[in-house]
Amino acid sequence: MYLRKLLYAFCLCLLLSKVSAQDPHFSQFFSSPLTLNPAFTGKFSGTYRIAGNYRNQWPSIDNAFTTATFSADFHILQDNIPSNDTWGIGFVGYNDNSSNGAIKFNYASVSTAYHKGLDEEGFHQLGIGFQATYANMLINTSSLRFEDQLTSNGFTGVTSEVFNGANLSSNYIDLNGGILYNGSTADRNNFYFGISMYHINRPSQQFTGAKYFLNPRTTFHGGTYFPIGAYSTLHLSAMQSIQGGASETMVGGALQLIATPDYPKPTSLYIGSWLRFNDAIIPYLGLEFDDFRIGATYDYNTSALKTASQLRGGIEVSLIYIRRPSTDRPVNCPKF
Repeated sequence: MYLRKLLYAFCLCLLLSKVSAQDPHFSQFFSSPLTLNPAFTGKFSGTYRIAGNYRNQWPSIDNAFTTATFSADFHILQDNIPSNDTWGIGFVGYNDNSSNGAIKFNYASVSTAYHKGLDEEGFHQLGIGFQATYANMLINTSSLRFEDQLTSNGFTGVTSEVFNGANLSSNYIDLNGGILYNGSTADRNNFYFGISMYHINRPSQQFTGAKYFLNPRTTFHGGTYFPIGAYSTLHLSAMQSIQGGASETMVGGALQLIATPDYPKPTSLYIGSWLRFNDAIIPYLGLEFDDFRIGATYDYNTSALKTASQLRGGIEVSLIYIRRPSTDRPVNCPKF
């Protein structure tokens, strides 16, 4: 117990001294498309898409990191552009709390992406997307706990840290962009590859006596799916994210078992796992029915932090709703 509290205090100190180190992330990166790559805006088969994600990282440590997003995107001007092109607009709300709510980030984004058809049917498209974000960071200094407060009875000591005022806040505008290639060669396959960059303008987080510049985050990601039987499809995906001196690499996949293959909108069960290198194994379970897809993951820590986290890295759930009229011509788009 003492070691776990000590590690917790150490993490809090790092969080304050390097607030620009690395963005929050999702294990289900594929279920939060507009925080992965702005070029995913409008890249779906349907009328509009709504997505929500919630993550509680290190649940064995009291609300260490909780993250939630909500996004909506849709197509525009489809009657005024070529039939094999797609133009999308999207909105994202993003909340990230650390240290039991002592540190709060709130984001509001608007994004757009144009996907140019490379063939007459639109099965191959090249898209480019841009995103602008208003960000707010708030630190409630009265709720912070530091290593010098740690005693045998918990965080009951007096800290030597001094703050001018009860709260610190910072606001900034962030610019992001990305490109995405998507292709299909048959009714039941798809492959894609994308590159995105967040914090292109290197915005600053400025407080009294301190100023931090956000490092750009560059992400390479790709995936594919293809049938392996009449009632099953294999989905594979990977991503590499680099920001400052930090990097994250994830690979994995899920098997889709189709329960009602003859239905226009079949019901499917997804079973799979992803691996975050040098950090966690992430089992995935998903259910797709009608226009909904629900997913759940649970991170099992494999890194040196597993002692403090008790092998539990993070609980995460996702929900995606895509309005898909039955009369529309289906177009294969990325899923994972």
